Amino acid sequence: MNFSEELIKWYRVNKRDLPWRNTKDPYLIWLSEIILQQTRVDQGMPYYFKFSENFPDVKSFAEASEDHILHLWQGLGYYSRGRNMLKTAQKVMAEHQGIFPSAYNQLIKLVGIGEYTAAAISSFSSNEPKAVVDGNVYRLLARYFGIEIPINSTIGKKYFQELADELLDKNNAGENNQAIIEFGALQCKPKNPNCDLCPLISSCYAFKHHRISELPVKNKTLKVKERYLYYFLIFKEDKILLNRRDNSDIWAGLHDFPLIESPTALDIKTLCEQTKFRNWFPQGVEIAYIAKPIKHILTHQRLFGTFIELSEINEEAIQENNWFWVDVKHLDKFAKPKLIFAFLKNFYKLNEI
Repeated sequence: MNFSEELIKWYRVNKRDLPWRNTKDPYLIWLSEIILQQTRVDQGMPYYFKFSENFPDVKSFAEASEDHILHLWQGLGYYSRGRNMLKTAQKVMAEHQGIFPSAYNQLIKLVGIGEYTAAAISSFSSNEPKAVVDGNVYRLLARYFGIEIPINSTIGKKYFQELADELLDKNNAGENNQAIIEFGALQCKPKNPNCDLCPLISSCYAFKHHRISELPVKNKTLKVKERYLYYFLIFKEDKILLNRRDNSDIWAGLHDFPLIESPTALDIKTLCEQTKFRNWFPQGVEIAYIAKPIKHILTHQRLFGTFIELSEINEEAIQENNWFWVDVKHLDKFAKPKLIFAFLKNFYKLNEI
């Protein structure tokens, strides 16, 4: 059996009709690839249309403000992707005369583009013979060939890349890469793969040896860190106090509210005894509202956001922290983390204004 031929044959019958597969434009393919990092196709599709319509070419993307990019990106997560895209677009304008590169050795030098993304863009746009290796490819190769090297180890990454390079149909690299990714996404799925209709079943090691659920192998991941975020909602007439996050943590450059963070959960009495709280709020400040904590999960972090409405705040605290007042009717113009966005949709006070 020719592994790549079987995949391509399957792909031509079963592939999804996705918009970025109907173009050879490396810019549009780049948009799709970055959006789909850590994102499911059904979730990323609306963002692809949104970005390709707002920025039909790299020049329009490069001329956008970071705030505009992050606002359009809102809800997609991993916001560093959006910031890196802006840097890449600007670099393409400055160093490539506004022509988005399609060659691997040029793509790999751009911000936010690693080996997989460079291989994907170069092979999809110009058929450059560079094999892609993502989660779908790791899974398929590990199961089919019975590979027990951990896919998140240095040795494993090198081994799987070399194997994918060896298997690649060099004359049809773009379609071969699309096929192996699609096969992993639709056929050889992480759970409940469709083995009964698999064209590779006769040669699949995992199927023969009943090891489908055991492959691929992964080293144990890092311990998940828990963070408790206590957000303060302070109103002044029809305005609310807003904070712009710095670049040293998650959600860099996005907007949220004044907050106190703790590695453990705090009851309201303990929270009010915190030094920051005493410095920010007058003694005896009225607590008007405490929301039920909202859980939000990131790759290696588990966040718990509690929103607390207070009647007033010390003016000195506003100046020291560079917080600013925003008309609540204009809140939607500011890019916010998904945790904040989800809460605001249901917050009674904003819905009443």
